[in-house]
Amino acid sequence: MPFVSVDAMREAFFRDAGAKYGDIIYWSKPSDWKLQFTTPNASTHYVYFNFTLKDGPVVLDVPPTVGAGLFGSLVDAWEVPLVDVGPAGEDAGKGGRYLLLPPGFEGAVPDGYIPVRSETFNGYALLRAIPATASAVDEARAIDLVKQLRLYPLAQAAAPPAQRHIDMAGKLTDGVVRFDETFFERLARMVNEEPVLPRDLVAMGQLRSLGIEKGKPFAPDASTKAILRQAAQEAHAGFMAGVRGGEPWWPGSQWKLPESVGAKTGFRFQTDDALFVDERGLIFFLAFAVPKKLGAATFYLVGGSDAAGQPLQGRRSYRLHVPAGVPAKQYWAVTVYDLDTACFIRDLPRPGLDSYDQTMRRNPDGSVDVYFGPTAPAGQEANWVPTVAGAAWFSLFRFYGPEKPLFEKTWRLPDIEAVAP
Repeated sequence: MPFVSVDAMREAFFRDAGAKYGDIIYWSKPSDWKLQFTTPNASTHYVYFNFTLKDGPVVLDVPPTVGAGLFGSLVDAWEVPLVDVGPAGEDAGKGGRYLLLPPGFEGAVPDGYIPVRSETFNGYALLRAIPATASAVDEARAIDLVKQLRLYPLAQAAAPPAQRHIDMAGKLTDGVVRFDETFFERLARMVNEEPVLPRDLVAMGQLRSLGIEKGKPFAPDASTKAILRQAAQEAHAGFMAGVRGGEPWWPGSQWKLPESVGAKTGFRFQTDDALFVDERGLIFFLAFAVPKKLGAATFYLVGGSDAAGQPLQGRRSYRLHVPAGVPAKQYWAVTVYDLDTACFIRDLPRPGLDSYDQTMRRNPDGSVDVYFGPTAPAGQEANWVPTVAGAAWFSLFRFYGPEKPLFEKTWRLPDIEAVAP
């Protein structure tokens, strides 16, 4: 799943952005439905790029975070986070030059660089430029920070090429994984591009039975394609069911962590005695660019069921009461996703709400009531997140700059409740 997701997003980087290795794409406006990557938020200015280390080390030059927040991660082709960037990362907000090193690199690391060793040749970065407020001035500061980012081969460090920053605001970027025979086409391509790690030797043997073998073309016949299509659809159904599972964050809550292995293993999903492939698959169906240190700068909870434990349905109406004092130093956000794709629901004008929004109505005690459904309740348009009848959905509640009451569980988010339309 992580291999395939990386390939789908890389294709969107090349095709939809017209980008090439060395380019940086970004969103000058908070994301709308046209960003079809897994579970982005609708509040942040995203920065994304793919990189390849086949020709040698690559430098990411990050500026000091002055005037805006910056957070994100560099990840490998297995979507294992290699390093976090920004105030919660290795540069501690002071800026720095990250040096991405290819598999087996044995050369000397020049002075003044933060070395980042990768076990794969391919990888990507997702960074978030976070304005201090929603004002035009603060948004401009965040974008200025983005435009100071530089990406180039170490071999050209003495005279880096001109940097291309490509604005994708309002443009379709479709990195959705399709659960059909193309899933295996992507997998075969990535297998051919990457070194085989010892942990994957059994899987590589299994893949040969499907016709996927390193160094050989993948050319399944019609009968095999039909089998692969069915297998991908079965896996897809399992992932969608898994979104509603997991461990409640508070006792009896429908707000959950979908699995408990990832964060404990640096999202390698590997321990001394096991490789947790099912948990890894679920996480990378749900998300991408997970941080190396979960909880340092962000924390997410998944809600796939209402207070009665029933799946969230686009045809029904719901309410979420967000108590005052949300333990998030920067901001909080609640966002709706299509269960089928784990992406924003297509063609909807607003995928979520956040505490930056000054038009959102607050209750006298500082709490907020958020409404979900195909139509807005009377008088609640500012607090409404639309859904589509016939489409199941789930939500993420995000805490940016999470604070102690969240982890001590002295503050609790109620469940999403079904209400009359």
